[in-house]
Amino acid sequence: MELTGHHLIGDTTGAVGQETFQAQDPSSQAVLSPAFHEATVSEVGMALRLGQECFDTFRATTAEDRAAFLEAIADEVMALGDALLERAHQETGLPMARLTGERGRAVNQAKLFAGLIREGSWIDARIDLALPDRQPLPKPDIRRMLAPIGPVVVFGASNFPLAISVVGTDTIAALGAGCPVVVKGHPGHPGVCEMLGSAIQNAVKKCDLPPGVFSLLQGAGH
Repeated sequence: MELTGHHLIGDTTGAVGQETFQAQDPSSQAVLSPAFHEATVSEVGMALRLGQECFDTFRATTAEDRAAFLEAIADEVMALGDALLERAHQETGLPMARLTGERGRAVNQAKLFAGLIREGSWIDARIDLALPDRQPLPKPDIRRMLAPIGPVVVFGASNFPLAISVVGTDTIAALGAGCPVVVKGHPGHPGVCEMLGSAIQNAVKKCDLPPGVFSLLQGAGH
């Protein structure tokens, strides 16, 4: 895919800010194209607003819907092919063998989370039945379970550009639970972040989910 240096906000791709930064090849110190735009306050607000607006719809999806979504993300990551590994090698200097293994880890953990969602024990449901005749006071019926709480912001890591980044465990866990996600890409590998973000964006479309389920913002700061 051709990198744009733009943000992925919902189902849109664009940038309104004028400030930019570029990745650098650590092995040669060469500056890599394209220039990536700094997210503005308005763009951050738009991404957060889209996530909040779609939260009720996304949280109401079935376990099967979300499991299929995570599997679609894994498929889209693999569809990026060797171009993803080559860009990751350019931006991080990590060897191709290490990056190949890390891509496998990212894809497999998405599939593992999909299996966990289908299995259902993650909600940790508890039912403590009432004892109305208990003395000296009746015992109430108490029930609890884990549930999505709202949009989640994930800050990408530098040391694992594929497995703990845009498609990392934090993002996958939040999406699997039914929480929309806004990712702040790591400035050390913005090209990789855009590629992985586009994979999630494509999966959102293929699974017919609300666009605000995922957004990716770029910036030189941490």
